[in-house]
Amino acid sequence: MNGDHYGRPPVRVALMGLGRAMFDDHISFYRDNPAMFKVVAACDLVKERRDLVEKDFPHCKMFRRFSDIATCTADHVKHGLMSLKKGLWTLLETPMALTFADAQLLRGQDMKSRNRLIVFQRGMFAPDFMLAKQALEDQRLGPTYEIRIRREDFVRRDDWQCIKRLGGGAAYYVMPELLLQAVKLLPAPPVQMWSELKRVASLGDAEDFAQVMFKTRGPVTADVEFNGGCLPGLRSPSFEIRGERGTFRVEHGASEGALTVIDPEFSFPRRRSSVRTPPMTDLHEDFPVVTIPVSLPDGVEHGQAVFWKRLYETVRTAAPFPLPLEDSMEAVKFAQLMKKTSPFGK
Repeated sequence: MNGDHYGRPPVRVALMGLGRAMFDDHISFYRDNPAMFKVVAACDLVKERRDLVEKDFPHCKMFRRFSDIATCTADHVKHGLMSLKKGLWTLLETPMALTFADAQLLRGQDMKSRNRLIVFQRGMFAPDFMLAKQALEDQRLGPTYEIRIRREDFVRRDDWQCIKRLGGGAAYYVMPELLLQAVKLLPAPPVQMWSELKRVASLGDAEDFAQVMFKTRGPVTADVEFNGGCLPGLRSPSFEIRGERGTFRVEHGASEGALTVIDPEFSFPRRRSSVRTPPMTDLHEDFPVVTIPVSLPDGVEHGQAVFWKRLYETVRTAAPFPLPLEDSMEAVKFAQLMKKTSPFGK
């Protein structure tokens, strides 16, 4: 993938804070797509991390601090505002803010800065999420009544992401993405919400277990959970779409899933319920069940590289970014509500 066919120069990138996310999610794409992105500056308190960047980008300018600082969640709003006020395109890791009020501050400055704020929501381009969206339209499932989203791991986390005063906790570092996925999958906006936070394996004081239930005005509910204390081999599919004739399941990050449904060619014999004394026979019926592999259509782009392609197109060709900022703000609103209503989140 490259940007040569646009006839535009690469987007100049400054890396502010060289943590795991930067090395796991961003650096390799910048390195492999020089026609689209050019890293011109990097900033981190730790020299060894700056040195790692310099190996791939020898002409990149290195800085120890932001204002000459590594950015944690609690600093997203402050640093985002600083960047936007300079008229710079600004990419924020999720969550964009810790409160809905602060998200509105960013939105206000974003409008003044000609809509130059983008939030890194990789989950919107994940193949398992896109398959879940596709499954909702599959008539073989029958009418949908429940959506389940799971992200599970086991990690005794000991960094700032598990410290409450720094904005750590699963409600902020992972749930905004999952909540946004749930809102996008639900056929109508949530009207009721229940949530719970717990600490299971984390070594800090913030939660590493978070669960949310969304209720719509219709029959469809969403059950969303992140569990940082779930052992390998015991983990659930990332998405389950449950309908009246079966279930769609897909594993985390997978580009193929499966429908397990009552055979589409089978119809139950007609019968009615009765108020009479039931017979002694078993009420279960025999019916054929089939498992059908499903995948995305050929040519459908998915994965993190698509996010970067869309970002490049937004910056260099003025194409509208496919995820409105208001959607990321909505995820912040629900994450803040989780923290506010849970005794553990305070």
